[in-house]
Amino acid sequence: MVQREVRRAAVAGGLALLIIGTVACGTADRAAVAVPAERNAPASTPADGKSTGAPAASATVSGASDTRVPRKRVVLLGTSLTAGLGLDPDRAYPALLQRKIDSAGFPLTLVNAGLSGETSAGALRRADWVLDQPAAAVILEVGANDGLRGVDPDSTKANIVALIRTVARRQPSARILLMQMEAPTNLGRSYTTRFHAVYPEAARETNVTLLPFLLEGVAGDARLNQADGIHPNVEGSKRVAETVWRALAPILTGFQTSAATR
Repeated sequence: MVQREVRRAAVAGGLALLIIGTVACGTADRAAVAVPAERNAPASTPADGKSTGAPAASATVSGASDTRVPRKRVVLLGTSLTAGLGLDPDRAYPALLQRKIDSAGFPLTLVNAGLSGETSAGALRRADWVLDQPAAAVILEVGANDGLRGVDPDSTKANIVALIRTVARRQPSARILLMQMEAPTNLGRSYTTRFHAVYPEAARETNVTLLPFLLEGVAGDARLNQADGIHPNVEGSKRVAETVWRALAPILTGFQTSAATR
């Protein structure tokens, strides 16, 4: 009798674990999942830079927290540059940026929603489920892969404008920030000029803040990039974090809670 009861309990426990695992997988497929940064390895990208097609789970970049002050979310929607392809997650620029945010006392948590190989059209398609939770700000790092593939800048601009409007609809109270991106020079001056203009034009048309070029001082410098010449190495990532921080810090003061209210 005792052995029969033990076997019955073991079977029940196994079924419970199976059910829990199935529910968890289904949830991850439907929405962005907040997980510790060190457990969210960047999505792999083939040599041609194309996405593997599997949506990457958004990663909450771990930071120091003050339980007396509610922490607001800042979503970084971007490409492999944001995902930190080729780097340990804690050395990618979002993790470095989180440390600066914590040191400055901003009650904010960055959510890394970078996906390798993503184009502006791909970002537009996944914006709805990435932004299914409240956010105080959304930073858009999009279009880099459009430039690498020679996508018509008019198409890129249309996608970015549509993306910004989608973000505004999903998160009406969020501050939207657009990062300037550039096309590789081997596509010719006419293309790179048109591509550059996409970002200030889109920002003016949608009335959002334009941030500096993400790879300012890093793009084209072999000392600051990995072997592919595209993705920053550890030192390059530090430069990127500094560039973003200089532009972002004054904006984030609006989200800071004064010590008097803590």
